[in-house]
Amino acid sequence: MNNPEPLVDLAQERPQVPAQARNLSPIVPRASIAGRALVAVVAIMTFLASITTGAVLLVSASAAEWQSDVASEITVQVRPQNGRDLERDVAAVTDAMRKQIGIIDVKPFTKDESAGLLEPWLGSGLSLDDLPVPRVIVARLQPGTAPDLTALRGRVVQVAPSASVDDHRAWIERMRTMSNATVAAGVGILALVIIATIISVSFATRGAMAANRPIVEVLHFVGAADGWIANRFFRHFLLLGLEGGLIGGGGAMLFFGFSESIAGWFSGTPVGDQFTALLGTFSLRPSGYLVVAAQAVVIAAITAWASRRTLFATLDEIE
Repeated sequence: MNNPEPLVDLAQERPQVPAQARNLSPIVPRASIAGRALVAVVAIMTFLASITTGAVLLVSASAAEWQSDVASEITVQVRPQNGRDLERDVAAVTDAMRKQIGIIDVKPFTKDESAGLLEPWLGSGLSLDDLPVPRVIVARLQPGTAPDLTALRGRVVQVAPSASVDDHRAWIERMRTMSNATVAAGVGILALVIIATIISVSFATRGAMAANRPIVEVLHFVGAADGWIANRFFRHFLLLGLEGGLIGGGGAMLFFGFSESIAGWFSGTPVGDQFTALLGTFSLRPSGYLVVAAQAVVIAAITAWASRRTLFATLDEIE
């Protein structure tokens, strides 16, 4: 008859885990698939939101510079007229404008310079001697002053009846309208990105709740307060949101920094000049980078807030 094997006390072979380590075990594992997916979603949403915000800031800054440059100048065109000496009219208008209070510099364009302004439309190598090409005079205004345009127009027309004064008000209004439309579109896109982030976080929270529902139910039925459970999920999703916001916001900052370097490489080329005319130097100011960083933190806070609301709704279903 075989002797039975002695019984083994399993309690002696069980690894002893310190109580502090057991208490620090998270309810929601950070390395879960849902957590990694949420970090990716928040990073993408933060990157798109940061790119949108940066583009709006660039366009707004460029539009403000355009308006400032255009508003600081007055253009006078002196058209050729039969029976009058065009060169004498240009000189008379130049002297009249230099006497006007608020004008600090007057530059009359020569015949060749005035013809050069037409080259982008007519091309080069054309003889413009037989065409009535007007002469252009540009006056720069003193910053912070508003000259009397009515008196200036009267004085200019008196010395040269064929002259016309343009203070560029129409261009300024068009630039202001374009800038406001761009800002409104950027705010709309940013709102859509935030809404998409809230929806994504809500679904991710429900997925985490579904995976950890037995644990949450046990904690709920043994008397754990809903606020205590919600705080655990709040911290979990806040850390995930901060991680995703850091990745997305950092990627956007690198994008703008790299774009500024590329714009510097193409400086002086036709393509580079067009981009410079549209977006300036394509570089964000330090305040722009601060806005992008603050936006990443806001999206992380929205992530945690949306998860908390979803969690309380799920706890109400358990009850």
